[in-house]
Amino acid sequence: MNTNNKRRPRGGNRNAGRNRPASAKKQSKLNPDLLVKNAVHSEKTSIVTSSKYEDLGLHPDLLRNILSKGYEFQTEIQEQTLHPLLDGRDIMGIAKTGTGKTGAFLIPIIEQLLTGNRKLKTIVLVPTRELALQVKEELESLVRGMSYTSACFIGGTNINNDIRRLSRNLDFLVGTPGRVLDLHQRGVLKLNVYNVMILDEFDRMLDMGFINDVKKITASIGNRDQTMLFSATKDDSQKQFIHQLLRNPITVKVSSGEASSDHIDQEVINIKKEDDKFEVLLELLYQKEFSKVLVFTETKRLASRIAIKLNKCDISTEQIHGNKSQNQRQNALNRFKEGKVRVLVATDVAARGIDIDDITHVINYHVPMTMDSYIHRIGRTGRAGRKGKAITLVQ
Repeated sequence: MNTNNKRRPRGGNRNAGRNRPASAKKQSKLNPDLLVKNAVHSEKTSIVTSSKYEDLGLHPDLLRNILSKGYEFQTEIQEQTLHPLLDGRDIMGIAKTGTGKTGAFLIPIIEQLLTGNRKLKTIVLVPTRELALQVKEELESLVRGMSYTSACFIGGTNINNDIRRLSRNLDFLVGTPGRVLDLHQRGVLKLNVYNVMILDEFDRMLDMGFINDVKKITASIGNRDQTMLFSATKDDSQKQFIHQLLRNPITVKVSSGEASSDHIDQEVINIKKEDDKFEVLLELLYQKEFSKVLVFTETKRLASRIAIKLNKCDISTEQIHGNKSQNQRQNALNRFKEGKVRVLVATDVAARGIDIDDITHVINYHVPMTMDSYIHRIGRTGRAGRKGKAITLVQ
């Protein structure tokens, strides 16, 4: 493999990968042949429609904030859901990540608050801490200059601070199911005051084992004026639960929910047993086109070891996984997002929590355990109509 004959810096040991990190204990049963696919080159390379925000008759304060973010046109999911949501309909939205789902559910709620007579109090549940923080950030930018209050409640933070935040009358509550349920069970969070519920990345929430937490939360909220479910994939096994959550819903499908992005080239690199997988990774990262790379590993320990080795080889790298505090994870994610490091090594904790449009490559250091995990990992690249590249290392 050509590495442009670039010499490895003294800080990195050419044989750094010879003492190989231990492989994940469980072996994936996925057929690597299923992970090879060429991107579909289509004339339609953008998720943006021709519908302008300034032509929609939105409240001037909301429109000002939307335009200040540089959003001129609606995305497909936003265009197809805006009017039904403004009418108070329940919805099941199927759309890939990076298609503007957050704006799709926040903009109609804010518009209803600004122009409607009824009082809305909204709870947004998401599966990961990172995604919760991103939703909160998007919300704050859309309600800037307005009097609406919001707070984010996630694991890994001081729960006493959360309790203090709940002393305010919140218009928006964003959180992960575990922390939200914990606060409710402590008696400090009254869920029945919320009349709008949004479940984002619904499929992943169930995959991560939150189904019982979600059921308890929805039961405690009780009757709702409006419920929204958004998901990147669909699963027939979820039909009964979805039917219980939604009342006379409409279904909007921007993607089928069954396949990975058509904008992603998917490749497998087969590595001989006697060769060093870390060296193969290193040779890839020395190539210039690998400018913003997300590397997935199966274990926290391996993520840490790879990140340390890459930094020793003068490849700027951060890491996020379950052994890192929330502040450490957020700082690492911010440095990667801002381009201060080229590589982010992560476990699946990040598969649904990274909302960065310009990731050029996703590399699976091992074959993922499930196809669902694979789809959500590679969905971090090829976003917003861009072409991406996913590589899986097989040894």
